[in-house]
Amino acid sequence: MIQAFHDLAGRAAQQWPQRTALVYKTEQLSYSDLWSKVERAAAGLLRTGVARGERIGVWLDKRIETIIAFFGSSLAGGVFVPINPVLRSQQVVHILKDCNVRVLITTEDRLRSLDDALAHCGDLRTVVLLDSAVDVSGHWSTIGWSELLGAEAAGAIMGTRAIDLDMAAILYTSGSTGLPKGVVLSHRNLVVGGQSVSQYLENSADDRILAALPLSFDAGLSQVTTAFCAGASLVLMNYLLARDLKNICSKERITGLTAVPPLWFQVGELDWSDGSGVSLRYFANTGGHMPYPLLQRLRSIFPNARPYLMYGLTEAFRSTYLDPEEVDRRPNSIGKAIPNAEILVVNAEGKPCGPGEEGELVHRGALVSLGYWNDPKRTAERFRPAPGRQVEIPNPEIAVWSGDIVKTDEEGFLYYVGRRDDMIKTSGYRVSSTEIEEVIYSTGLVDEAVAIGVPHPTLGQGIIVVAKPKDGRPLAESELLAVCRKELPLYMVPARFIERNALPRNPNGKIDRPLLARELSASFDDKAPR
Repeated sequence: MIQAFHDLAGRAAQQWPQRTALVYKTEQLSYSDLWSKVERAAAGLLRTGVARGERIGVWLDKRIETIIAFFGSSLAGGVFVPINPVLRSQQVVHILKDCNVRVLITTEDRLRSLDDALAHCGDLRTVVLLDSAVDVSGHWSTIGWSELLGAEAAGAIMGTRAIDLDMAAILYTSGSTGLPKGVVLSHRNLVVGGQSVSQYLENSADDRILAALPLSFDAGLSQVTTAFCAGASLVLMNYLLARDLKNICSKERITGLTAVPPLWFQVGELDWSDGSGVSLRYFANTGGHMPYPLLQRLRSIFPNARPYLMYGLTEAFRSTYLDPEEVDRRPNSIGKAIPNAEILVVNAEGKPCGPGEEGELVHRGALVSLGYWNDPKRTAERFRPAPGRQVEIPNPEIAVWSGDIVKTDEEGFLYYVGRRDDMIKTSGYRVSSTEIEEVIYSTGLVDEAVAIGVPHPTLGQGIIVVAKPKDGRPLAESELLAVCRKELPLYMVPARFIERNALPRNPNGKIDRPLLARELSASFDDKAPR
C-alpha cells in the first residue's frame, strides 16, 4: 500500500528493481539501487537526531543525490524542503529560518555563499556536504554525503514513520510581494497527485520523462511523483539554454516533457528538423496560458506528441487538464478537473456560477494542501470551507480558494480569465490581461507579451503592454495598436507598448508580472497613459 511519499520509491524497487529510475549526465541508477541508497540516507539522517516532522533543507541542483535526499528525508520521518538553486542568500536564509530547518544538504560552495547570514539560523543542527566534509565554522556539525550513507540501513529504520496526512514537504513559492511563503504538502497530496497525473498522461514504465523544471516548483516535483508511480525513467537536467534541452531530448529519447510558457517559447524558436523530438509521446504546459500560435508551432515540431494543457496551483499541486482530443475544439481551455479532484466556480457570495459567468476557481479533494507554514492569517484567507457542503456535516471540509477568475462553457470546460488581484480595472470595467495578450499573440509579431494595469488619474488603471518582438526586429507598435483597435473594445486597447529584449522571470521560470507592475507603476507615475 502506498501511503507515504517514500513508498513510491519502495514499491517501484519491488515492482521494477532493474529498470532505470534516474539518469543524470552519464550516471544511471536502477530502482533497486536507488532504494538501497534511500534507506541508507534515512538511517544517516536518523543518526543525526532528526525527529519526526523536522525539516530537512535540500539546496542542490537537479542530481541523483537530490532525489535520494527527498526520499531519504521522507523515510526518516522528516519533511524535505527543496530550495531553488537560483535563489540568493537572503531568500535561502529566510527559508531556513522560516521553517526551522534542522539539517541542510548542500555543497561547500553554496554553504560558503551564505556567509555570516547562516549564524541567524539558530535551529540548524547539521550540514551535509556533497563534495566534502570540510568543517565550515558555525554552530552546526558538518558531515560528508558519503558519511551520511556510510552505514548499512538494516535495523535502523523500523517501518514507516508517517501516515498519509502527515507533512511530507514544504514548497516555497514566490509571492506577489515580500519573501517566499511555504506551502505544506502532505504525503497524501504527493501520492494522490502522482497517481492522478500519471493516470491521465498514461505514463508507463516505458516512458523517459525529462525533469526540466525546478524541483522546488510543484510542477517540477510532479515529474518525480508521476515517474515513480509508473516505474518510468526520470532524466534530470539543469539546462542553461533551450538547445541543451533539445540535445538531451535526442540523446535520452525523451517521451514526456512538461514546461512553462517562457521555456516553450524558447523551444519553439529552435530548429527541430533533425528529428530530435521524434521520440516525444506528449508535451504538457503549466504555469500560465499557452498562446494558440505557440501551441500550433509545438504541434508541428512534435507531430507524434499529444499536447496536454494543464492548470495547477501549488496549494493543490495540480487541478485541471485539457484532454488532447479537445485541443482543436477549445485550445484556450484549461480543461476539466483531474482524476480525484473537483473544481467549482463560485461567485462573490459563494454560489455556483452558470456557463459563461465569471467566478473564482475553488479546488476540493485529496490534493488540497495543509496551508501556509506558520502563517495562519494567509492560510485562513486562501483555505476556507468548501462551498455547497451539507450543513448536517458538523466539521467543514476545507478547500483552496485559488484567487483565479475562470468561467465554464455549456459543456463544463473551464477557461482562465485572470487573477483576482491581477485583473485590470479601467474605465469602470474589469479587464482580463490574458484576453489582451491573446490578441497580441495572434498578430505573430511578438514572442512574448504581458498586459499590465498601472495607476491612471481618471481611468483607474491604464493598460501597458510589455513585449519582446519576434526575430529581434523592432516592435511594430502601430501594427499592434491597429489590431487591438479592430479586435478589442476601446476600453481594452493598450495605451502604450514597451519593447523589451527579455521579460523578467521569477525563480520558477514564469514571467514576473508583479515585478513588472511595480516597475511600470513607478515609471509612469508622472506621465500616466491616456
